[in-house]
Amino acid sequence: MSDRKIALVTGGSRGLGRAISVRLAKDHGLHILVNYSFNASAADETVKLIAAIGGTGETIGFNVADREGTDKALSTWMEANPAEQISVIVNNAGITKDGLFMAMKEEDWDGVLGVSLGGFYNITRKLVDKMVRKRYGRIVNVVSVSGMMGQAGQVNYSAAKAGVIGATKALAKEIAKRNVTVNAVAPGFIETDMTADLDQAEMSRMIPMKRFGKPEEVAAAVSFLVSDDAGYITGNVININGGLFC
Repeated sequence: MSDRKIALVTGGSRGLGRAISVRLAKDHGLHILVNYSFNASAADETVKLIAAIGGTGETIGFNVADREGTDKALSTWMEANPAEQISVIVNNAGITKDGLFMAMKEEDWDGVLGVSLGGFYNITRKLVDKMVRKRYGRIVNVVSVSGMMGQAGQVNYSAAKAGVIGATKALAKEIAKRNVTVNAVAPGFIETDMTADLDQAEMSRMIPMKRFGKPEEVAAAVSFLVSDDAGYITGNVININGGLFC
């Protein structure tokens, strides 16, 4: 078994996923598997940023909502790297398809839950067994303030993230005795592509800190949860929202 420590970051090509990937490489020397669904060039750019700070990484392309495709991609990687083990999972991939529930299309419901909640299952179920056997692992799920407090126009997204929060707490209880921790971070309004169309000045008025957060601030919390210092923390959700929801 190789001594190299490996982390898989889903949706690692841009935004929060990119910031998390770079931070984990910098703080913990983790070799980062940068997952992407369709934007290979953006994932390549994340790997370059990791290399620029002295870290290592590689891209791995698959749609986390596609169970068969996810299984195939991860199995192929594991077969090509038999001495390696993924000991850190960051389930970050997520999409939004906002709209009022009364007019919500089935594909918008299924798509959003498929990526966030289905992706959590498809990734974690595939990899957690080896963590349990090795008696070490860190799983961090990126959820949302929408999953904590609900958000009008985001019934699908709120349901998906709330589901992952429940799964986080339940799985943490199942595998705690094997030294595998399961936690979540719940960002509020963060400066990423997902919030690019929002009026920051207007939206910031309802945030006690009067600003949007930065991807690096979320990445710092993920880095802490991955660290040895967080070894006695499991089943928790860290809110990162400037006081919007406490």
